[in-house]
Parts: sequence; C-alpha cells; structure tokens
Amino acid sequence: MKITTIILAAGKGTRMRSELPKILHKIANRSLLQHVYDMSRQLENNTIKIIVGHGAEQVTEALKNLDADWVEQRQQLGTGHAVQQVSDQIADSGTVLILYGDVPLLKLATVKLLINNANDQSLALLTVNLANPSGYGRIIRNATGQVTKIVEEKDATSNEKQINEVNTGIMAVQGKQLKKWLSQLNNNNVQGEYYLTDVIEMAVADQVSIITSQPETEDEVLGVNNRIQLSHLERVYQYEQATSLMEQGVTLKDPMRFDQRGSIESLGQDIEIDINVILEGKNSIGSNVKIGANTNIKNSIIGDNVKIFANCIIEDAVIGQSSRIGPYARLRPESVLANDVHIGNFVEIKKSSVAAGSKINHLSYIGDTTVGSKVNIGAGTITCNYDGVNKFRTIIEDGAFIGSNSQLVAPVTIGKNATIGAGSTITKDSPENQLTLSRAKQMSLAGWQRPVKHDCMDAGGSVMSGTITEEK
Repeated sequence: MKITTIILAAGKGTRMRSELPKILHKIANRSLLQHVYDMSRQLENNTIKIIVGHGAEQVTEALKNLDADWVEQRQQLGTGHAVQQVSDQIADSGTVLILYGDVPLLKLATVKLLINNANDQSLALLTVNLANPSGYGRIIRNATGQVTKIVEEKDATSNEKQINEVNTGIMAVQGKQLKKWLSQLNNNNVQGEYYLTDVIEMAVADQVSIITSQPETEDEVLGVNNRIQLSHLERVYQYEQATSLMEQGVTLKDPMRFDQRGSIESLGQDIEIDINVILEGKNSIGSNVKIGANTNIKNSIIGDNVKIFANCIIEDAVIGQSSRIGPYARLRPESVLANDVHIGNFVEIKKSSVAAGSKINHLSYIGDTTVGSKVNIGAGTITCNYDGVNKFRTIIEDGAFIGSNSQLVAPVTIGKNATIGAGSTITKDSPENQLTLSRAKQMSLAGWQRPVKHDCMDAGGSVMSGTITEEK
C-alpha cells in the first residue's frame, strides 16, 4: 500500500518567543520536525511532503538533508488550506497520513494502527481524552457513539466544551476522498480559516465511517507551543530512553537525571551510570562499564571493564578494555586508547593514540602524539604541538618515562625506554635507554633580604644584595 505523509509545519510559534521557527526547537538535540520525520520514515512505501510557512527558508536550510518534498504555504489560512497546497500531488489510490511537525513523540505503532483503519469506507482519526480539553476541537458523537463532526473550541457551545474527547488533528484517509473534501472546504467560521477538521462532517455525509483510535499516553500527541511544553516533552522523552536502557539491564542511579541525545549502537551487560550523565550522538558501551557523575560522552566507543570517574568529557574517542579515565579528564576527537590505559585527573588528550598499559595520571596535555605501550607520563607534561600555524607530531616509544613538568616540543621522538628528567624542555630526539634532561643551573643568593613594605615608601624597586652561590 502506498502512503503519502503530509507533515504540517508552517506555524510561527509565537508563544515560543523566539526568532527560531518553532519546529526547529529541539528535544534531545533533534528538532521537533526531525522527530516527526524520523518516525514517519519507518513506514514502508512512504512519500513525505512537508508544508512550511514561517521561516521556510531557515527550516529547509537546517533540514535540507531530509528526503522529502518541501512545499511552502505562503499565507497561513488554516490546516485545511495547508493540505490544499499539495492536493494536486496526492494520488487517488493509497492512503494519506496527516501529521504535525510540532508533535514529536508520536509512536510508530500508533500510526500503523491508524493507517490500518483507513480504507474506502472509513476515515481513521486519532483522538485523546484530556482532563483539561481547553483549546482543543471536541469530538461530537451521536446517540449510537458514531463520530459526526469536530467542533473547534471557539465555535463550540458551552455543552460541547464539556466534552473531554478531543481531536489530535492526526488522521489517515484515502487520497481520492481527501481531494474531494479539500475542494469543498470553506472558511465560514469565527477564525475565518479553512479547517481540515471539516472533512470529518463531509465524510459522514458521504456515509464514510469515522474510526477512532487513541495513543497509549496523551504525551504522544501533545504539541509544543511554548518553552514549558518543550521542557515537559524533553523529560518525557528522556525518561522513555532511561526506561529502555534499564529494561536492557543498565543500572541508572537516577533515571530522572540522565539524558540520551542520540543512539547506543551496542550495549553490554552490567553497566552502571551515575547521575547527570549525557550520552550524545552514536555511542557503543561494553560490559562491566562504570560511568561517573556529570560525565558527557559523545560519538565514542567504550570497551569492557572501563571505569570512567566523575566529571569527564569524552568526544569522538575510543577507550580500550580495562582502562581508567578521570576524574576531570577530557578526551577530544581522535583520541584512541588501547587496553589498560590510565588517564587521570585534569589530563587532556587530543588526536593521539595511547598504547596498552600506559599511564598519564595528572595535569597533562597530550596532543598530536603517538604514545607507545607501558609509557609513564608525569604530572604537568605538555606536548607542544602547535607553532601558531602548523601542527607537528610527537612520538613517545614503548617503555619511556617522562618526568614531571616536561615540555616535549614537536616534532620530536622519545626513544624506547628513554627517561626524560623532570622539568626538561626537549627539542631534539631523545635516544633509547638513556636519560635526557634540559635544565638551567640552579642558583642561591646568600644573605638575600625579602622586600618589606613600609608605610611611606617611595615608588620604586628594591635592590637585591648578597652572595650568589651557583650549583655545579
């Protein structure tokens, strides 16, 4: 069966109080419209048409990679008018599915049921019962429970406003029928708009039955009109992601303080995630992994038995099995760590590979570097890889020991099992199995007096006096 999905996305979203079109606001780092599109793409034999209006150029530029037909509604004259913009593109055969670009959490199963209810004799309509139906069109049924029409709130009587079953606007209908009813729409209502909901009454007049179905929860069909609703649906979505992970065996210390803004490509067993962890992009997490609080992981691969301590930032990195990261460590893009690597507190790694068993435990920056196996890099070590224009590579071979507070000025190679003395600035290759160091001579001034402040001291410097002792 051929499906044509029409996503209505032309509204301005005034209540968002934003220069950004409403449908480009995000839940879990994806725009509202992207959520709707991604769900509808899962339908087979489906052609997607997106009706844009306010900020059309901005919307189409931001989402230009979507495989959809973009149609502009230059004047926003109602939902019926929006669908009329593609009336000549709707085939007589097949089903037309009407969705909304600001309703991001609609489930595929809900849509499939709707589509299955649509045929030549029936129009499928998604409704929902709300405790507070204010603002929504009411579903009007006859004495036998059959839907006869939808009344918008501004046109509803006081009795009709007491009805709790409301229209979501989401429907599925046969193409030939929809085109006929679209041609008959008028704007004889309080708003002076062409309501898509009027096709319900037309269908009833043509003896086409209205089959209703409802979503599992009302959150599925809630639209976003302001920042409060956006925030609410963000938390609903995140709790759904958290629930899914827990069902797969992941321990979340607090599922209400966890965000997944992407996908997990592979997931091991016995994973433990502390509070305020954010997973972005595409990640893979092995078994027996522990992730500490306040950690952000993006587009990374984490091997088995890895322990990531609190407050780490990991982006586009690979972490081998049994490695330890943090706390307060940062792995920047193209950082590749082999098995059993230790990256400690306040260490930053960028575009570097670190072989098995190596340790960089304290206060160091390692960039554009190849680190061999079983290397020990002391606190305060920096690879000086950038001269202001070009970047150069540092190579530290297997078994090397880099003393604390050393600067390795690239391009430079530290040989196998070499030792760099603490406090050294290394500008030339260091040979294997040797100690290399570079230090200024140490001096002491005997009898030197520390400057003392005086209440009436004139401006100027103090004069040092004493005997200089030079260390040989």
